[in-house]
Amino acid sequence: MSASSARTSASSERASGGFDKPTGTESASSTLPRRQLGRYLRDWRTQAGLTIAEASRLMEWGASTLQRLEKGQADRIRTIDIQELCRIYGIHEQLADGLKGLAQQAAVKSWWHAYGDLIPENFDVYVGLEASAQQLSSYQSELVLGLLQTADYARALHRLGYPDDSETELERRVQLRLQRQALITRKCSPATVAVVLHESVLRRVVGGVKVMAAQLRHLADLSTSDNVSVRILPFAAGIPLGDSTGPFTVLEFGTDSKGQPVEPPVVYVEGFTGDLYLERPVDVQRYHRAHESLQRAALDIQTSRQLLRQVAKEFAA
Repeated sequence: MSASSARTSASSERASGGFDKPTGTESASSTLPRRQLGRYLRDWRTQAGLTIAEASRLMEWGASTLQRLEKGQADRIRTIDIQELCRIYGIHEQLADGLKGLAQQAAVKSWWHAYGDLIPENFDVYVGLEASAQQLSSYQSELVLGLLQTADYARALHRLGYPDDSETELERRVQLRLQRQALITRKCSPATVAVVLHESVLRRVVGGVKVMAAQLRHLADLSTSDNVSVRILPFAAGIPLGDSTGPFTVLEFGTDSKGQPVEPPVVYVEGFTGDLYLERPVDVQRYHRAHESLQRAALDIQTSRQLLRQVAKEFAA
């Protein structure tokens, strides 16, 4: 499924207002924007030192109402209530605007998040989603996945993407990206990452040859970790799927004590003017199969590591 096809699917679903019937204990009203909203509110309530019962009393709600909201299962969400919760929890205005934007999203399973549309452009929905993931399966055809970038590689990209930023703001962006990488480097339950990189990512110079040499050595080193696999899709593999998917990441969030998903998996497709989030099972399964096909067509992990070190030496020569 190409990104453009998926985007068309999302648009038609928004128009019809349809969504899949719930399975198991999943609520029909549970959608990615609502789950992200609930996650933020739960985290900020905890930081504010409030129990669900205490926060509910302040809102003059029953505890079950707030519980549903925090689980992303509220049937009806009013922005005035979100505004009041933000005031109670001490959430700053910029973040509060993002949360109110999440509350206004339609209850659909395919969501096209246009930058600056309801949700402020500087509110990063994906980062909050990524931080909760336990497994990421990604294909990258143009750039190194953010979780695997070196500081210099990220710095070069941010300098191009945000030319008006001061050096201080630039470094803040770089540090935020590096902080995200704790997801895969932490000692306790690190997330598992399976990445397929097109060979063009290795050859495309970002930040200069020294930066590229260091980045490729970093990828090779990371690929020795038990929870990180990096496979290179060589030019010789052609177009394994017969169509271009564009870069994508499938995020999964682990299972509960009964082996059921904690929350539905999500496909993230990044765009220049917005991002696409897919959670219909049929869409997730299609991207899963695409990733499996790309892995089969790619070099194995050891050969990929050798290629990374070889190209790094070429850059360093």
